[in-house]
Amino acid sequence: MLVLPKGVRHMPAYLSRTVQEELVDEVRRIVQQAPLFVPAMPRTGKEMSVRMTNCGPLGWVTDKEHGYRYQPAHPLTGAPWPPIPDALLDLWREVSGYPHPPEACLINFYTADAKMGLHQDRDETDFSAPVVSVSLGDDCLFRVGQTTRDGATKSFRLQSGDVVVLGGEGRLCFHGVDRIYPSTSALLKNGGRINLTLRRVTKPAVTAS
Repeated sequence: MLVLPKGVRHMPAYLSRTVQEELVDEVRRIVQQAPLFVPAMPRTGKEMSVRMTNCGPLGWVTDKEHGYRYQPAHPLTGAPWPPIPDALLDLWREVSGYPHPPEACLINFYTADAKMGLHQDRDETDFSAPVVSVSLGDDCLFRVGQTTRDGATKSFRLQSGDVVVLGGEGRLCFHGVDRIYPSTSALLKNGGRINLTLRRVTKPAVTAS
């Protein structure tokens, strides 16, 4: 039995096929308004192997000149990001255990040869909110480690409709995608994998009682 780090939850087949298909339709609409772009590493400018876009009040971007950051507008069009679909807001309420809504949904598209190196999601100011991740399309080999880069890692397969939550002690665990398994899902007409990652970016304002 696979034992994951504390705070890391894997929920296989959490989303029905119908919900998955509806989310793919939503992603297509988002991409029409906010086209996919290729993120680049800070300083080196090396392009990542995924293409991405965002929805929500804030979107995560990175480039050689300004590095990792969140901003309210698409880096190429300058237009605000489209809103987060209701189905994803419902999912957040179901699994996050966090009372405030997400502010960003990263949309990463993986082709057959794309991958994502081990990294932490730490560009946010509120680590009490979890990261909620949705897999759509082809399977991938997902790897999760500890809160230090040299910690032991475990790998497991993610399939379309799976949900992963990194929260609590697991919020800052290193994680990545080692490989894609092509043609393992018929959800996307031309193959590939879509990963949707819901995040809270800022700390909620404290209201006077």
